[in-house]
Order: sequence, then structure tokens, then C-alpha cells
Amino acid sequence: MNEERIELSEEQASLKTVGHVSYLLHLIVAVAAVMPGAQASIALLIVAFVIDLVKKDAAAGTWQESHFSWRIRTVLWAGGLYLVTAPLWFLFIVPGWLAWTVISIWFLYRIVRGWMNLNANLAMPN
Repeated sequence: MNEERIELSEEQASLKTVGHVSYLLHLIVAVAAVMPGAQASIALLIVAFVIDLVKKDAAAGTWQESHFSWRIRTVLWAGGLYLVTAPLWFLFIVPGWLAWTVISIWFLYRIVRGWMNLNANLAMPN
């Protein structure tokens, strides 16, 4: 297999480091969400979200821009889904637990898939 090594500019390497930090913070929250008894602070997710919002413009026009959008959309969708399904917790414990488990697994999948693409210097699909 002939693999070509892609050299990143200093700015691109810096953005990739930001991406790794953001994916790590997302991963901590995602794993804690699916592990019984594990609790990660939502503050970690907020920090990662703010980092992504602030740094997204610096990645404009590059393959890394798709990663910032991917993470931002993931957090917004997960947050919206958690809010929409929150009443299930008050009405019926089991459906709420099931809904949040499915959302958390989806969130974890998005983080792992994104991080794998970042490591391979590949853009995320729209």
C-alpha cells in the first residue's frame, strides 16, 4: 500500500491540535454518558463547543472546517434531542433512559468517526 504523507502547515497543525483537544473533551463526555455511574461535567462539553465556535473561522476554506462544523452540529443535535426527550424521564423512567442511551451512543459514534477522519487528515461529509 502506497501511503503519501501529507505535510501540514504550522497553522493547519495548530488547528489539528485544537481538533484533537476538542474531540478528546467530547469523547470524555460521550463515554461518561454511556457508562453507568460515570459522570463528566457538561462544562467540558461547553468548553469544547466554545473552542469550536471561536476557532471555526480560522479553519475556513480548509478540510478542517468540516470538523469544526461536524462537532458543532453534533453538540447542537444531541442537545436538542436530549431536550425533546427529557419529558420521558418525568413521565416514564425506562423510555427516558432508552432514549438518552440511544442519543448518547449516536453522540459517541459521531465523535469517534470524526476523530478517526481528523487523524487521517480527511474532511467530514456535510
